[in-house]
Amino acid sequence: MVERFLEGRGALITGGASGFGRGTAYAFAERGADVVIIDINEELLEETAKKVTNKTGQKIIPIVCDVSKSVQVEAMVKQTYQELENVYVLFNNAGIGVAYGKTICRLREEQWDRIMSVNLKGQWLVAKSLCRKMKAQKFDNDTLSGRMICNASLAGINLNPKLPAYSITKIGVIALAKLLAMTLAPNITAGIYKDSEDVIKTVLKEANVHIPLNRIGTVEDVVDLVVFLASPASTYITGQCIAVAGGLAK
Repeated sequence: MVERFLEGRGALITGGASGFGRGTAYAFAERGADVVIIDINEELLEETAKKVTNKTGQKIIPIVCDVSKSVQVEAMVKQTYQELENVYVLFNNAGIGVAYGKTICRLREEQWDRIMSVNLKGQWLVAKSLCRKMKAQKFDNDTLSGRMICNASLAGINLNPKLPAYSITKIGVIALAKLLAMTLAPNITAGIYKDSEDVIKTVLKEANVHIPLNRIGTVEDVVDLVVFLASPASTYITGQCIAVAGGLAK
């Protein structure tokens, strides 16, 4: 029996159409949350919303939004609060990668600009647009007014010279979440999970590295941590960077 600790609470998931975002949408909805999922892939977004609603019975609202565009983010947040009474938990998950192999000296400017805009600026824009409303929220029997959970990556800890811009954005996301935790305390907690299956597979093959737990992490492994960070069990955790990496993080 799943504990419905998110009953009466809204959730916003960026990059919600697939992967970790889709898995988290199911998990939050099963625990009672109404969920806004945003993505740039409208077709996949609509499909995910229907599937999650059909399985859980919860309200799932798909909104097309490019998180790197401030005008779109502001419009998305306005629509979100028209659809939901509150946003108790933000899962800042949207992100992109670049081709593996180009070093910091060979990366093209347009590649740098795009990945910085989505992976780092996008998370900042969404958090910034939500923080004032989230801080003002009140919930019965809860000292917190909200949770922010950011998606980083092992590349933000174990730097990879063949993923230079990606690594820099993920270092930035870790710093962003820690700064949010300090700025928004004690009203809102901010946590960071680090994982990227595609990056891990590529890096492992290239470097001939063995995962101590002897398997690649799954969507469910990450969702379990995200659910924990949104739950009453984690109310005294903020500003922490928790690796879902099978023992690879140094």
